[in-house]
Amino acid sequence: MKLSKEQVIDQAYKVGLMDIGFTTAEKFTSQKEILDSRRESYEWTYKAGWPVLEGTDPKTFLENAKSIIVVVEPYFSEAFPPSMVGKFGRCYQDDDRITKDNLVPRLISFLKYLGANGIKSKPPFHMPHRLSAARAGLGTFGKNNFFYSNKLARKSSWVLPVPIIVDHEFSPDEPTIEVGCPKWCKNACIAACPTGALNSPNKIEPRKCISFLTYYSEDIPPPEVREQMGMWVYGCDRCQDVCPRNQSWMAQELPVNERVAAKEKHFSLPKLLHMDRQYYESNVFPHMFYTPAEDLWRWHMNVARSIGNSLDSEYVPDLIRAFQENGDERVKSMCAWALGRIGGEQAKVALEGFLGQSEGRVQEEVKQAIEKIAN
Repeated sequence: MKLSKEQVIDQAYKVGLMDIGFTTAEKFTSQKEILDSRRESYEWTYKAGWPVLEGTDPKTFLENAKSIIVVVEPYFSEAFPPSMVGKFGRCYQDDDRITKDNLVPRLISFLKYLGANGIKSKPPFHMPHRLSAARAGLGTFGKNNFFYSNKLARKSSWVLPVPIIVDHEFSPDEPTIEVGCPKWCKNACIAACPTGALNSPNKIEPRKCISFLTYYSEDIPPPEVREQMGMWVYGCDRCQDVCPRNQSWMAQELPVNERVAAKEKHFSLPKLLHMDRQYYESNVFPHMFYTPAEDLWRWHMNVARSIGNSLDSEYVPDLIRAFQENGDERVKSMCAWALGRIGGEQAKVALEGFLGQSEGRVQEEVKQAIEKIAN
């Protein structure tokens, strides 16, 4: 005899999962329509290994799919080190999909329980996670496209929905597919989006999003968005930070996340700017893994841009060293830009020295940086 819905709920809480809901295994038709109408904007997902159109049909992952169980976990239940906030998205700072030492063991325990009771399951990565959760009645959407819990973290968006497709039919919960933003909010998330990726309520141009630009873009960001990207090195929380629905949670004095605090020392900007592959694979990749080691240039470039936007002249020697030791023209170009952004005599002298030894795009970035300091 298969498990009852109540037994599954009890087991989810028993293994430490925080919230759970149920929905059908019907296709995500509305999501498919959006993706079909905006193919150009989401073409990059296939290169990243996310065939998102296929992900709109649960039977792609489990042929005999009957229901979807959705569990929700808060990822911002403890305070993050100040040195990492505003540079690294909070959802990545304690991500254990590689280390498998926090949420993952609880999910595995839950899946084993289902399997031991005759239920096949599959937790797919590129199925609509947020829409699954709303369809399971676990929360609503914000104008920033994030999912807001009905229960956890004071009904904020600092939560991670995880859908699990199963081959057993459970009665679905009442969907809550709606925008839950207060009427008095003046589109704070849209106004705060630095690059204009959020261009209207519930609509985003993903290729303009800082998160995309920091870990999927194949080239150096154009000059007009570099300042807008601010200090962000990996990901962005801007539209969540300003959201009125998140303020109650953020105003608390939370205990420090000791897991993140233990690795804080590995994420100083100078260390990241100069890190080699071994350092990256040992200290960074296990937590922020969207960028493969072969693309380490992207991390160096992002850090150089972040340092430039810090306007801190103490970093000038690090930028000079990074320009000299790095062979990638995207990194060298961003180091030159950052030196021009910070300015000062030391940066100017270094750039003038780089001018004669550079060519092409790098030389052009050096020239523009010198001009910026002069002006």
